Amino acid sequence: MSENKTVTFIITRQDHPDSPPYKEEFKLPYRPNMNVISALMEIRRNPVNAKGEKTTPVAWDMNCLEEVCGACSMRINGKPRQSCTALVDQLEQPIRLEPMDTFPVVRDLVIDRSRMFDSLKRIKAWIPIDGTYDLGPGPRMPERTRQWAYELSKCMTCGVCLEACPNVNSKSDFIGPALLSLPRLYNAHPTGAMNKDERLEALMGDGGISGCGNSQNCVQVCPKGIPLTTSIAAMNRATNIQMFKNFFGSDHMVD
Repeated sequence: MSENKTVTFIITRQDHPDSPPYKEEFKLPYRPNMNVISALMEIRRNPVNAKGEKTTPVAWDMNCLEEVCGACSMRINGKPRQSCTALVDQLEQPIRLEPMDTFPVVRDLVIDRSRMFDSLKRIKAWIPIDGTYDLGPGPRMPERTRQWAYELSKCMTCGVCLEACPNVNSKSDFIGPALLSLPRLYNAHPTGAMNKDERLEALMGDGGISGCGNSQNCVQVCPKGIPLTTSIAAMNRATNIQMFKNFFGSDHMVD
């Protein structure tokens, strides 16, 4: 029976950033365990739409195909998620694929995530170490800290939480849920804590934590189940403490 079964995709396409979007329908033979990425690969191999017309291959981003890199994020049937783990058998047809509209479209399903990557620089989302020579074993973390920090480290900056957040849009400079959570991860690291004040100051600036409207959409769509709202609450407390330190001129000897 699967030989005669087909899968219908309606894909929102855009030839270049300044051109208007349009929809194009494709029909593919059904295969067991088919996911959205494999369907897009089939369309790329033979770019013929449902009308039988030859068309251009659909452009999209992908990398690891294991829900680790976050590159293949898109809206699938209206919900932002990873296309590599979106199984056709679990999706309502026709399957509608759209680019995430929080970010500018480059072409078809490919988006420009510069907004998110620039925010990673702003919050110093890294552990500063001198890699020119062997520093020896790093400082140890308490096990209770390591356990929840590991959960935060699962963030793959896929942008799905930014897409779901109503406060992240073209009229707002809000950095988004993931960028509020990541400073908690790096500030918890014994070496990363050296830049703790800088990260908190970044969150206290324009587009920072004050832009969060507490809609809690982010925690519902995160593909890794990261406790984003818990982290945002923790960083809200941390920035308030930092504000008092700034006001009273603390020498930062006590955290």
